[in-house]
Amino acid sequence: MSAPTLVILAAGMASRYGSQKQTEGFGPNGETIMDYSIYDAIRAGFGKVVFIIREDFATAFKEVFEPKLKGKIATAYVYQALDKYTTGFNIPAERTKPWGTAHAVLCTKGVVNEPFAVINADDYYGKEAFEQAYKFLTTECNEKMYCILGYELANTLSANGTVSRGVCSTNNQNILTQINERTKIYRNEDGQIIYEEAGVETPLQEDTRVSMNFMCFAPGFIDLCENEFATFLEKQGQELKSEFYIPYVTGQFTTLGLGDVKVIPTNAKWFGVTYKEDAPGVKASIDKLVQDKVYPERLW
Repeated sequence: MSAPTLVILAAGMASRYGSQKQTEGFGPNGETIMDYSIYDAIRAGFGKVVFIIREDFATAFKEVFEPKLKGKIATAYVYQALDKYTTGFNIPAERTKPWGTAHAVLCTKGVVNEPFAVINADDYYGKEAFEQAYKFLTTECNEKMYCILGYELANTLSANGTVSRGVCSTNNQNILTQINERTKIYRNEDGQIIYEEAGVETPLQEDTRVSMNFMCFAPGFIDLCENEFATFLEKQGQELKSEFYIPYVTGQFTTLGLGDVKVIPTNAKWFGVTYKEDAPGVKASIDKLVQDKVYPERLW
């Protein structure tokens, strides 16, 4: 059996951050957050990394990553573009926003043909999470069983603004029963975590398990993305800011009775850069991990 693949979502426009955070250096020698994820994936046993990026910054992106990854892990590049998999659909002329994370995964069709994990480029997930993902992908993953690495909500907030999270509900066997993408989660003035939707505030528990877009799938998930994307375009394609999310397609996998999704609780440390103001905290966290010998001072 071939080693699993790591798919990295790096095509986002970083509208809240204000620059290309995917290639910003946070480590002591200019390492990006992705560098640490790839390093963790390599030592866990992953055999290939597939970057989903925009073609307009492909050259600069490859110049950063190809020299340091050569000989360490196989690489491939997929370009997410508005017109991909939209044949026969009239894209609104004003639309500039990418179609979302599930569309990004769809763009890997024909490139990813083995069990794979998906992560965000701008999130640090922790060494233990990659070990858990590798174990699942090589021992349990099949077309009837996928998984989500479930992080504690309280550990995934930003002090600098709202965040989007896939909020998971499970049964007593940690099998997903529902997942809802909440796009405006924050801690209010009373210290309570809430999500806001249509002006209504709803509380969430501190230990709620959420998806940080670290999920594990068999390749059939890509075909499901294709099927569901056609429906999405029909229903929401004319909305200028509508997005086709991985958690939505994952929920459809269970709703349609195609199989189960296990939510694997992880205590791995998470941090990320949603806002520019998050950057100093990320740099300090990486410095601490290097100081604690979790990573060498120079990764590559």
